[in-house]
Amino acid sequence: MKVGISNDHSAVDLKNSVLAHLKEKGYEVINYGTDTTDAYDYPLAGSKLAKAIQNEEVDLGIAICGTGVGISIACNKHKGIRACCCSEATSARLSREHNDANILCFGARVVSNELANDIVDAFLKTEFSNGERHKRRIKQISEIEYIG
Repeated sequence: MKVGISNDHSAVDLKNSVLAHLKEKGYEVINYGTDTTDAYDYPLAGSKLAKAIQNEEVDLGIAICGTGVGISIACNKHKGIRACCCSEATSARLSREHNDANILCFGARVVSNELANDIVDAFLKTEFSNGERHKRRIKQISEIEYIG
């Protein structure tokens, strides 16, 4: 599986920790974020990752900003993106299982390195359940998308 990762300036250290964890687990990872603490706006970071998902450059994505909220909002502005902001593993697992979420977001000011790795593991190892009620709801979400 190919995973994209993106971040703003507040999340460089956490991104690097998650990146090392992913590589240790054998994932191919593409970095769409910044590697410096110079100001880098989370909408740009989120948009780069969302476009990579849309263009099928990566299978799933991880986006990190200070809280995870801003970058998830930016990602969700893109058609076909279902970004979830999670600060624990259960929500990450259920977001994949029920919502077929394709980008996991969390905050560098909210979760520790260890917790981030647990959240990432839950997200990446969970498959979409493919149940009819879940497909119906995802279809409803797709019908209200408004930009590409």
